[in-house]
Formats: sequence, structure tokens, C-alpha cells
Amino acid sequence: MATEPVKAPPAEGDPTIGRLVADASRDISTLVSKEIELAKSELKVSVTAGGIGVAMFAAAAFVAVLAIIMLSVALAYFIHWNDHGLELHWAFLIVFAFYLAIAGLLVFVGIKKVKQVKAPEKAIRQGKRIPGALKGKS
Repeated sequence: MATEPVKAPPAEGDPTIGRLVADASRDISTLVSKEIELAKSELKVSVTAGGIGVAMFAAAAFVAVLAIIMLSVALAYFIHWNDHGLELHWAFLIVFAFYLAIAGLLVFVGIKKVKQVKAPEKAIRQGKRIPGALKGKS
């Protein structure tokens, strides 16, 4: 006859299953909140640096616009060339047409690039699989 092992009752200090589940739940909650705090602090540093970088780009763009204006005037006077070239109003009109052609080209290329934008299909597909993975399904 086989003898069954005798199970000893839990000792006074041993945690119960309910207590272990409660502790695990509390620890996971604490871990998630700490991860969120870490992400917030990292984002704060990144956003500050990014904001300063964007401000620098904006200042550089403003100075570049001023430089383009000066270049445009200089180019028009170069075409005029001390009354030996075209009349001044025609020179400015040529510079205007040149910039208008560049703007049209940029719009054309921009439209082609915008039409290439697609949804992040792989990320969406993988995101839809997360709930099943959390439930133990693959």
C-alpha cells in the first residue's frame, strides 16, 4: 500500500496565496507607476532640449529669409547692371518669377511626398496582438 505524504499545515509566518497575489499586484502597480515617472522625467528633458533646438532652427530660418531678401535685391540690381542691363522693374520681375518657379517645384515635390505617407501597418498589426498575448494566446 502506498502511503500518502503527510502535508504539514502552514506555519504562522508563511504568507497565504491571497497575500502573495495582493503583494504581486501592489508590486506591479508600483513598478508601472515608477516606469511612468521615469518616462515623464526623460520626456521633460527631451522636450526642453527639443524646444531649444526648434527655437534655434526658427531663428536660423528667419536670418535665412533676411539673407534671401538681400540676395534677391542684389540679383535684381545685378541684372539691371548700372543702366546697362534690363530696366530695374524687369529685373525685379525676373527674380520674382525665379522664386515663383522654385516655389512651384517645391509644392510639386511636397505633394508627391505627402501621397507616399501610409499608416504604420506593422505597428497596428502588432498592437492588435497585444491583448491576446496578455491573455496567454499567441
